[in-house]
Amino acid sequence: MSSELSERQAFLVLNALPNIGPIMLNQLLAEFGDDPCAILNASRPELESVKGVRPVISATIGAWREHIDLAREEERMAKSGADFITTRDAGYPKMLKEIHDPPIGLYRRGRYEFGAPCVAIVGSRRTTLYGQATAKKFGAEIARLGFCVVGGFARGIDTAAHEGALSVGGKTAAVLGTGIDLIYPPENLELYRRIETESGAILSEFPFGRRADRQSFAMRNRIVAGMSDAVVVVESDVDGGAMITARFAGEQGRLIFAVPGRIDQGSSAGCHQLIRDGATLLTSIDDVLSELNYLEGLRPQPVAEKPADVAAGRPANLTADEAKVFECFRVGAILSSDALTAQTGLSVPQLSATLMMLELKRLIAKRADGAFEARC
Repeated sequence: MSSELSERQAFLVLNALPNIGPIMLNQLLAEFGDDPCAILNASRPELESVKGVRPVISATIGAWREHIDLAREEERMAKSGADFITTRDAGYPKMLKEIHDPPIGLYRRGRYEFGAPCVAIVGSRRTTLYGQATAKKFGAEIARLGFCVVGGFARGIDTAAHEGALSVGGKTAAVLGTGIDLIYPPENLELYRRIETESGAILSEFPFGRRADRQSFAMRNRIVAGMSDAVVVVESDVDGGAMITARFAGEQGRLIFAVPGRIDQGSSAGCHQLIRDGATLLTSIDDVLSELNYLEGLRPQPVAEKPADVAAGRPANLTADEAKVFECFRVGAILSSDALTAQTGLSVPQLSATLMMLELKRLIAKRADGAFEARC
């Protein structure tokens, strides 16, 4: 009998049922006294008395055991170290409860409980070095102020933002468009582990084994926007997934920021469109703080500063000359050899050797025009 299930198990079953979206699940909960067990125990006529519940939905709920192997799902959770948090748990993101279609529960790895406000940083998978550097810089600065940096764990901007938050010991949350057991993109395995173990959280509303598709990514984007006080778009073309996240943010009443880019670069076209449509142009962390001034008095506690070299974003194990040259790129500058010679005072042979070592260490890259820019 469904009545033998605990409330959390009932939430888990309902969340995993196929072809029943969060809007319908929230409507059913409202009609059945916010009791998930009552939904699973209801007869088909009782279920179909709820507006929008068709026979196929009532049949799915009534035969939930044919769709969900609860014991297997719980075993997978135990083996992976995941838990399932519902809207009634303290660890469920508070802002997410306010949207029109919040997930009734989230799988979570890592134990961060979202005690601080969240700011999302999203953008293109096909990004420029400038975009990556900017996302990493803002991720670090926002996290250092005590906010949790939220992203979609995608290649490019999202990855850089997560890495930036971790680089200063800050909080970051990755929302997946797959089941929590599937790591996509696969090259982010180490990042996945770091987020989970370094006081962050991996989140997904999808059951184990769910693979990504266009619908799942859109559903993920609504969560990224919904759990955040503000959404920052760093680079996106006009049809990019980050634009979907920004649209959700607008619908949910969240603040939207966009970082400007080159006018001849497609990866900045989406940001420029957002700015034309009323998003706040973002050039420094002060722009975020001035718009979030309603949080005054509730602003999270800043993260403790790291030693100077780390806090400044300078990699360890650099020689004095390498550190001097790398420092020139801190604000995303694109510099020629002549400009670097003038700024550092190094001789041409010294500078050439230093640039070569920084390239080998994958800290800078030489552009087609012969100038240099930082990789991160």
